[in-house]
Amino acid sequence: MNVLGIDIGGSGVKGAIVDTDSGELLSEKIRFPTPKKSTPKKILKCIKSDIIDKLNWEGKVGCGFPGVVKKNIVYSAANVKNKWIGVDIKKKFLKKFNLDCVALNDADAAGISEIALNDKINIKGVVMIITVGTGIGTSIFVDGKLVPNIEFGHLRMYGDSAEKYISNLARKKLNLSWVDWTNRFNEYLIYIDTLLSPSQIVMGGGVSNYFNEFVSKLESKSKIIPARNRNNAGIIGAAISFK
Repeated sequence: MNVLGIDIGGSGVKGAIVDTDSGELLSEKIRFPTPKKSTPKKILKCIKSDIIDKLNWEGKVGCGFPGVVKKNIVYSAANVKNKWIGVDIKKKFLKKFNLDCVALNDADAAGISEIALNDKINIKGVVMIITVGTGIGTSIFVDGKLVPNIEFGHLRMYGDSAEKYISNLARKKLNLSWVDWTNRFNEYLIYIDTLLSPSQIVMGGGVSNYFNEFVSKLESKSKIIPARNRNNAGIIGAAISFK
């Protein structure tokens, strides 16, 4: 089945048509910067003009969103406007675009793509996917089954949300070297080990493109591997979630 996967993020919105069996992108990946006024109206307007129209898409849509999503309804919003809270994304796509849509947390979407397609993952036990980009997204799978909406990017570190200390945005803002950033991230990994003791951690998001720059400096009791689908994991998983 072919599904349009959309990944809404704090710095960019991405989309592509996905073969949900293989995870292959069947179209170009389109990305546009998240509007500064990142309201539902603004972002949905751009999704229509920059993704749906350009790809001439009339089929099913899977949409990852940066926050808690239950039965397609947004309950929290990270790095986008709070006006998203309470929005039923499925109903919006149907009303505005006449398209059938399934919405879920963006990190859950990334995790779904990895569990489905990454043959380096042993799904037995607790597997955690961490996406590192503008924020920190996390998803947890127990024996291959998703525990939805685990927002461990917002664990408290030094009196604030962890993502403000260890995200890729924080690294760029503070001009941290990979060594300095990895030292920070290792503090977070210790925190995660204490809470969950996962058997495997899969690192995705924009920072996964630089995995070889810092992997040797990571410290964890868990086995850490890069995401197979790297920064496309959210798009692919959002599409797969429609199956």
